[in-house]
Amino acid sequence: MPGTVGSVPTPPAPVSGAPAGTDAAAAVLRHDWAGTSLGPRQSWDPAVRAVVDLVLASPVPMALTYGDDLTLLYNDGYAELIGEKHPAALGRPAADVFPELWRLPGVGEVVERVYRDGGTFLEKETTLPLVRSRSGVPEQAVFTRGYSPVRDATGRIVGVLTVAAETTHVTQQLQSLSEVAAALAGTLTLDDVARVALRYTISTFDADRVAFAVDEGGGGWRMVRRVRGELMDEADERLPPLWRRTPADWPDPVVQAARAGTPLVVDDGQPLREAAADRHDQKIVSLAAVPLRASVVRGGLSVGHQAPRLWSAAERALLAASAELIGQAAERARRFETQHGTAQLLQRSMLPEHLPDLPRLRIAARYDPGVDGNAAGGDFYDAFLLPTGRLGIVLGDVAGHDVQAAARMGQVRAALRALALSDPRPDAVLAGLDRLVTSLGAEAGTHELFVTVVFGVVDAERQELTLASAGHPAPLIRRCAPDDRPYAEYVDLAPGAPLGLDARPAVTTVRFAPGDTLLLFSDGVVERRRQSLTAGLDALAGAVAGAGSGDPRALCAVATAAVPGATEDDVAVLAVEHALKPSRSASMEVPAEPTAPSRVRHWLTAQLGEWQVPESVIGAAVLCTSELTTNALLHAGTAARVEIDLSAERLLVSVADSGTRGTVTRAQTDTLSSRGRGLGLIEELSDAWGTDPTVRGSTVWFEILLPTG
Repeated sequence: MPGTVGSVPTPPAPVSGAPAGTDAAAAVLRHDWAGTSLGPRQSWDPAVRAVVDLVLASPVPMALTYGDDLTLLYNDGYAELIGEKHPAALGRPAADVFPELWRLPGVGEVVERVYRDGGTFLEKETTLPLVRSRSGVPEQAVFTRGYSPVRDATGRIVGVLTVAAETTHVTQQLQSLSEVAAALAGTLTLDDVARVALRYTISTFDADRVAFAVDEGGGGWRMVRRVRGELMDEADERLPPLWRRTPADWPDPVVQAARAGTPLVVDDGQPLREAAADRHDQKIVSLAAVPLRASVVRGGLSVGHQAPRLWSAAERALLAASAELIGQAAERARRFETQHGTAQLLQRSMLPEHLPDLPRLRIAARYDPGVDGNAAGGDFYDAFLLPTGRLGIVLGDVAGHDVQAAARMGQVRAALRALALSDPRPDAVLAGLDRLVTSLGAEAGTHELFVTVVFGVVDAERQELTLASAGHPAPLIRRCAPDDRPYAEYVDLAPGAPLGLDARPAVTTVRFAPGDTLLLFSDGVVERRRQSLTAGLDALAGAVAGAGSGDPRALCAVATAAVPGATEDDVAVLAVEHALKPSRSASMEVPAEPTAPSRVRHWLTAQLGEWQVPESVIGAAVLCTSELTTNALLHAGTAARVEIDLSAERLLVSVADSGTRGTVTRAQTDTLSSRGRGLGLIEELSDAWGTDPTVRGSTVWFEILLPTG
């Protein structure tokens, strides 16, 4: 019956791979499942197959009810409970097997509710009538039942697992297996998979040390571990794990299991004697390592304890099931990272490598890919010097999130620069682009080539800005005279028709005085579902006006976070500040080696001292820069570039890497106790800080205002 328990049978023999050697296991293997909702056994979902292996290996009575008709599959312990109903009950709907019980309160309705809603249920000391023999006489017995949803590899609920015994620890492990399947369904990268794997295994197996390894593709391995007692805060969980690269013949058991494709179990000994990295590894005396059993990605998972331990068949099956789920997620992640890298490489080739470095015009840009970050987008920006010495600026949007959209974006951007270098008048440039887009649409046989763009020319000497738009949102200007309160206003610019629709853009010239900052942006900055465009524009203007400074990098960060809510569109921002006074700047390339932070500290101290920056500012800047440099080298694993920019109002320092560390948000500023003093230091010592997730990597920056008077 579903969820009843009597005496617990003798544990079956340990299993490895397909379970065998027990009556129920043999019956399951012999049964023709093709006519049931489970389908042929060779086509079972890997997560479901892992649960079946776990059920058949467990000495505790367990049953799996699968699919909408709740098809029944169970182990020896459960077969002993239902007596004469075995083996005919295999592969039949549970309601048909137990007609005398299914409609009783707390029986069938509970199974159906767990299957429908995905919750868990545990009921202790319930008395139910159980028919054990052909006589049909029910016996009154006391049962303890636990129910957990079973999920497939995508996280979808496909069945219900019944544990018919008072075994809280086993129930929790099975529930956590369902939870890890759901967590892995949401992973995108190997870093994500490693985080879930480490967090899950150390808690489920109450371990002292866990490790996860995958092959590098060139013969070596990448391995990451987690040790009990490590202080893991929110920032640690979101930053990539600290991978350790090892040679192909590394003697760690997790690598040996992955390389051989077979489990490795040590109940009492020194399993990490030849591969110990520190005292944590040296203390491990019991360890189980299993391969991921993935078809493409080789890897392994290991669990270690500091005390001798006998690994039961159920624990080995649970570990093997966990490794198979993790292996499937690792393969999905490897495919995603390959596609993502291709898209990122394409996007990098389409955007400017460097923005102009001018004494009176400071320029910054930011690009956030929309959707899932796995496709090249059509947003673009550019800034370049014109033959007249003025600055040309552009921001546009080609509809689409695919390679074709990115290719068209590259054509439009290249053509725009060529047209502007010949004749920089904004209306002439956009008219030429309109002819190009019309030609591209005719060549592709489509009238749906949708391109919007705003182009402008900045004349710092005349303090003027000339703009024209082809269907693009009007730019925003943050105005800040020396003694006035900052405010933001949109340029009164007629949007005109998008390119390719016989665009005839109007030209607008406005004042662009020292202290002002111009902001060009794509519609992904202000558009949100179920929110008016006016609300988004008002939120952007309010955020820009309330920013602590007009620094373009800071305003780019403010702009991309101004409108709450997620967007599926790409986000591009270009900011140009007309500085009150020329700034001084310097940069340093930082190699990926241990002495790099020390070299950065000496260079920064000498440079700021030469510029006569106050000692209090130098001390704070050196401390923050050293921390950012250490984090960049540690987490990204690549060389970094440190840039400093000193104006009359503030010191701006940025540290850029070319890795894939991802965005660090303000919610993650807790101290990174195991990796340094953390980003909380920057929060404390700087007046503003943020991240710039450009297509070339990650940049973290901070700003310190200079003392007045």
